[in-house]
Amino acid sequence: MTEGKVVEWLKKPGDRVARGESVLVVESDKADMDVESFQEGFLAAVIVGAGGTAPVGETIGLIVETEAEIAEAQAKAPQAPAAAAAPTPAAPAPAAAPAAAAQAPAPAPAVAAPAVAAPAPVSVAVSAPASSASGRVVASPRAKKLAGQLGVDLGALRGSGPHGRIQADDVLAAKGQPNTVPWVAEGPGPAVAVAAGGNGAAAAGNGAAPAPAGSAFGRPGETVPFNTLQNAVNRNMVASLAVPTFRVGYTITTTKLDAFYRQVKSKGVTMTALLAKAVAVTLARHPQVNAATSADGSAMVYPAAINVAVAVAMEDGGLITPVLASADKTDIYAMARNWADLVARARSKQLQPDEYSTGTFTLSNLGMFGVDRFDAILPPGTGAILAVAGSRPTVVAGKDGSMRVANQMQVNLTCDHRVIYGADAAAFLKDLAQLIESNPESLAL
Repeated sequence: MTEGKVVEWLKKPGDRVARGESVLVVESDKADMDVESFQEGFLAAVIVGAGGTAPVGETIGLIVETEAEIAEAQAKAPQAPAAAAAPTPAAPAPAAAPAAAAQAPAPAPAVAAPAVAAPAPVSVAVSAPASSASGRVVASPRAKKLAGQLGVDLGALRGSGPHGRIQADDVLAAKGQPNTVPWVAEGPGPAVAVAAGGNGAAAAGNGAAPAPAGSAFGRPGETVPFNTLQNAVNRNMVASLAVPTFRVGYTITTTKLDAFYRQVKSKGVTMTALLAKAVAVTLARHPQVNAATSADGSAMVYPAAINVAVAVAMEDGGLITPVLASADKTDIYAMARNWADLVARARSKQLQPDEYSTGTFTLSNLGMFGVDRFDAILPPGTGAILAVAGSRPTVVAGKDGSMRVANQMQVNLTCDHRVIYGADAAAFLKDLAQLIESNPESLAL
């Protein structure tokens, strides 16, 4: 990350600020984060206002030690620019955590006022009225659009996001409507496959059915600028074009996995957790598929842990990949609880950088939408990503010529050919299929 967008100033010029106290909220590529004051004093001036963007380390506000210094600091401070009309493109994240916040001196009498720099990743979960100190209602773009469509007064709501930021779910809840935003990929099977013996669920993370295409974005005839997260995803995808990739597909029979899923579903285990666990256990036997090319392209990097990142679609557009750390060594029930927590905090943009930027292998699942096959784009900094399609009843021919009906799904592995060769990918998929087809119960051991 190289820059951040100011979401809201929690203090106004002249307010006292304590060391370590949150001064503003900054939107990074993937999350909203509090920025804390480096020292005690008074906020003298705001240089970059709400809606504006600034590079990491650039001065966006001035803090002085005494109240007497405020006027002179304000006189010497640059004029605060108007809020940006559209989000400024952000650099791709997930390969590394954001750089530490820097300090820069600003002109002030006697004492150099340290700059408030962005970003400083601090996770704060607050449920409070959605109006800021200035009376401005803080809400996501999707929430504002929904409020206008449904006739909801945002000022009367308590938001579930950071510092009471109103999310789309809060607006829907105010109208007594279920969440219809397709924000998370669960499955892998489509909703219709459940009735037919399949293994999926429609957005099993929240029980929601997919919303109409484009409902979270613009209307016909509109031109909508990319938001910060979408720009980060866009840059990552463009960077992926420089990687020499190849793809290997495999058909996996899921009949036993489906039956096991029905046994553990009541205990909170989702299909995503089962698939992530199966992938992680298999990766432990195939470390080459968990490896990646070094940043300078001169070496192969073998991570110390198997961290499975799972792609999740956000309600306002863009993708984020919450990470199930050490997935091969984590109990399936603990993993299911971790996943539910990660998704909930991803929705409210409260994930810490290491919770979305440390994946060593990525899982992308579109099965709940009825997709029968697809290719996934390789995220930068990783060696492989597995695309999982829906499971559906299929007529299968046995080796003896007999015919039977079995649930099957298509998976497609996209690999960095500098690190992974075709034989590596094929061996990994063969072992993954054998685990799912023959012994899925072992995932709970």
